[in-house]
Amino acid sequence: MKNTSRMSHCSRILAASLAVWIGIVTVPQPFQAQETPSGSQLRIVILEGEGAINNIRQRTAREPIVQVEDENRKPVAGAMVLFTLPDSGAGGVFPNGSKSLITYTDPKGQAKANGLKPNSIAGAYQITVNVTSQGLKASAVIGQTNVLTAAAVAGGISGKLLAIIAIAGGAAAAGAIAATSGGGNSPAAQPAPVPTATVTAGTPSVGGPN
Repeated sequence: MKNTSRMSHCSRILAASLAVWIGIVTVPQPFQAQETPSGSQLRIVILEGEGAINNIRQRTAREPIVQVEDENRKPVAGAMVLFTLPDSGAGGVFPNGSKSLITYTDPKGQAKANGLKPNSIAGAYQITVNVTSQGLKASAVIGQTNVLTAAAVAGGISGKLLAIIAIAGGAAAAGAIAATSGGGNSPAAQPAPVPTATVTAGTPSVGGPN
């Protein structure tokens, strides 16, 4: 009976030791990767600011607005958007004189570069847009131009509108020249004839003496 109890006790010790040994050499479970975010790519849609003409004298600019979408063209909220201006040459600054601005998309997936102001250098430049969301990235560029002309009204106007204004102005000038010169192909206006007086000699009459 004692031998049976002793064997049972030894069996329990052996089982416990074996369990510990198995726990030590157990192969670890493979690393569980994080869940892949829905959608495999991001898309940037430029809503405002592309082709804008900014007024240097008034220090006004068209503030860019972008919309971030997933591969199904659904808005992506909470995405980080980085707007970056050129370091030199024509360009501008964001609030506090910074060349870059970080903001986040709203529930509509939209983000705006608030506070953009043109610098004093005329010329074309590009604003770089970089978007990051759940490990996905996308980039785009927005082209703008700084000018000194009065045609760039407050808030900036599009380059297409500026071209239309220039064409309309040229047409008006051409019309004025045509009116002055007779239109080129039409004969020049002649001065009105000046009336002339005609004197006709009459037949002399000689009367007798009184």
